[in-house]
Amino acid sequence: MINVLFFGPVVERAGVNTLQFKFRPGMSLQNLRDELAEKYPRAFEIVSLAAVNGQHVRDFSIPLMDNSEVTFMARFSGG
Repeated sequence: MINVLFFGPVVERAGVNTLQFKFRPGMSLQNLRDELAEKYPRAFEIVSLAAVNGQHVRDFSIPLMDNSEVTFMARFSGG
């Protein structure tokens, strides 16, 4: 399983902050993102940052492993 976490306004749009996604061999971060975007299109309109196992990721073609933790979030600013 892949543990998926949403943060900030992404949670508000998705209606959940965590979910479990079934791992498939050969699955990439892009595959996961695409499938979740179909289910949560409003949330993924604002997703701009991702992390895999605590590491910020820019290349969504990276392969995922079973038991990976993937975080999706929107850009944020604060003071």
